[in-house]
Amino acid sequence: MKMHSKTLAVRITQAAKLHGSFRLRSGKVSDSYFDKYQFEAIPELLADIAEEMRRFIPDGTEVLAGLEMGGIPIVTMLSQVSGLHSAFIRKTPKEYGTCRYSEGANLASKRILLIEDVVSSGGAISDAVSMLRSDGIEVSQALCVIDRETGGYENLEAHGVELLSLFKQSEIDRHA
Repeated sequence: MKMHSKTLAVRITQAAKLHGSFRLRSGKVSDSYFDKYQFEAIPELLADIAEEMRRFIPDGTEVLAGLEMGGIPIVTMLSQVSGLHSAFIRKTPKEYGTCRYSEGANLASKRILLIEDVVSSGGAISDAVSMLRSDGIEVSQALCVIDRETGGYENLEAHGVELLSLFKQSEIDRHA
């Protein structure tokens, strides 16, 4: 890992690792919590994350598609630094107006890259891939800020999606 990336890992941890008493999704209580939205809320940190992520965008990518909700600020900034158009993927289609699940750039016949903040099981990406593929839009890669290394990579691989990540959780922990 380059020095700039090590510094970025430390900055992400400083912004997002909270201490206190937190009830986790599992119901357990923890004395620390990683609040991924915190690193997205600091403009200069988000810009630096996007600059580093730009290196991971595969050649030939035509549209960056951010997943609701955490992927939206990242895809917006990544679009800005890369010059690629962006789309915003909802968890479910809107029930009014256009009734679409995808807003922004047209995805039909485009080579897209899904963008997410943190991947645990890969479930949100898998759900988006299913929606997109049901409309004939092929997806083969996703890019996230942090792969928590809790099965997401393997689950996505089983669905034919390669997960690229700026950091693995073990790298974040090592530089915390």
